[in-house]
Amino acid sequence: MAKIEIYTKAYCPFCTRAIALLEHKAAALPVVNVEQISIDSDMALREKMIARSNGSYTVPQIFIDDVHIGGCDQLVALEINNKLDALLAN
Repeated sequence: MAKIEIYTKAYCPFCTRAIALLEHKAAALPVVNVEQISIDSDMALREKMIARSNGSYTVPQIFIDDVHIGGCDQLVALEINNKLDALLAN
C-alpha cells in the first residue's frame, strides 16, 4: 500500500487541488493511503515538514512512501506525464 503524507494549511487552494487529485487516485487505486497533516497551529509539525522537505516551507509538501515529491505543481506534473500511478503502485 502506497503511503502518502501531505502537509497542509487551511484555506490553501494548492492544498485543496493536491488533496482532490490524491483522493481521486485513492478511489481508483484502493492500495493508496492518504494522510493529511495540518500544520496550521503546530510549529513542531511545520519544522518537521521543513526538515523532511530539505528546506521547503510552502504547502502542500507531499511525500509518497517517505520520498519527497514536492508541492502541488510537482504532483500535477507527475500525473500529466503519466508517472504518478507508477509511484502509487509500489
